[in-house]
Amino acid sequence: MTMLQFDRGTAATHRAVTGSAMDRVVARHQLSLPVKLALGIAAVAALGILFWLYAPAGNSQTVARDRLTISEVTNGSFRDFIPLRARVTPLLTVYLDAIEGGRVEQVVAEDGAMLQKGQLIAVLSNAELQLSVLARQTEVEQQINNMRSQELALAQTRLANERAVMEAQLAVQKAQRQYEREAPLAERGFVAARQFADTEDQRRYEAQRLEVLRRSRATDERLQASQLAQQRASTQSLRSSLEVAHASLDGLNLRAPVTGQLSGFSIQPGQSLQPGERVGQIDSPGRNKLVAGVDEFYLGRVEVGQRAAIEWGGRTYPVRVTRISPQVQNGQFEIDLQFVDAEPADIQRGQTLQARLTLADPTPARLIRNGAFYNETRGAFVFVLAPDGRTAVKRPVRLGRRNEEAIEVLDGLDAGERVITSPYTGFADKDRLEIEGD
Repeated sequence: MTMLQFDRGTAATHRAVTGSAMDRVVARHQLSLPVKLALGIAAVAALGILFWLYAPAGNSQTVARDRLTISEVTNGSFRDFIPLRARVTPLLTVYLDAIEGGRVEQVVAEDGAMLQKGQLIAVLSNAELQLSVLARQTEVEQQINNMRSQELALAQTRLANERAVMEAQLAVQKAQRQYEREAPLAERGFVAARQFADTEDQRRYEAQRLEVLRRSRATDERLQASQLAQQRASTQSLRSSLEVAHASLDGLNLRAPVTGQLSGFSIQPGQSLQPGERVGQIDSPGRNKLVAGVDEFYLGRVEVGQRAAIEWGGRTYPVRVTRISPQVQNGQFEIDLQFVDAEPADIQRGQTLQARLTLADPTPARLIRNGAFYNETRGAFVFVLAPDGRTAVKRPVRLGRRNEEAIEVLDGLDAGERVITSPYTGFADKDRLEIEGD
């Protein structure tokens, strides 16, 4: 027992003396590699978010507020009309052309004169045309005389055929009577059989000759009728051509085709005019119409009979569309407007009036103010302001009808939202705007 305690004490003393407990390594607590990678990625992401929030993006731009026109989306009534600038022109204009060219011999009327239909305006001369008409007249008369000779020959042929048929009928009758006299005598033997046979052959021959002449006459009648019809048609055509030749000669006398006021007329005696050259026009007296250009965007929405209004002298004058020109020039097509009732008494031809063409009745709609932005976007998108008014974001929208005041919103905007309606020049390709200024 004592020896065992001694041994344990000795061992303990030995361990204390060597100092082995003081040389033991103390473990340190370090982060693992995956944790370090995760923390690094989080730090980079945080820096990226801060950069995205506070650094300017490539698809954004800063714009001064005083450059922008901001309009609110509202609910209201859309009035579908088009503003027009209409020019006052005569209701009816007939152009006066020199149908046949020639030298001006006499000027009877003056520019601005009121003319009656058929009144002489000027007299022209054309020696070549006159000689040509005389030659044509001689040729026509000769052809007419030739056809009359042919008609006479056909008439004589018809008479000869009639005479031949009548003679054949007479011969048939004589042969028939001779046959009837000899037939009973031949039965009794008083007429020789040879003689009676000749009589019978003669009767048969005369009957056949008559039939041939009748068929020939019928054939000649058909051919002659066809020839006569052709000759008469040719005669009528020649006479018509002769009338045209005389009319062309009469065209050297310029006359008013309608009643009205002569304008744009300035020819002088001795002046040479080419065929078809325009020498003036005749305008309808007292009545006017309006001619207006309309944007080609509305070509499918304008119809004949639509109503419009003219503001003049404090009064409204109703007009209606009477003609639509389908030809588009410089992005516009023309329409004619005619006054429904009495027209203003003090308007002058060539004057420009303001008009409003109604396309449809007013209808409830969501509206934004019409602005220059539409010319650049064609209604495909708009910039919508944030509630704080400091930023604006591009948003696709669908717009409908528009007039000079408002545009109909079909989809993409709600009432109360604010939209930039001024030109998008310089930032139409951006997606976000930073708005600075009060």
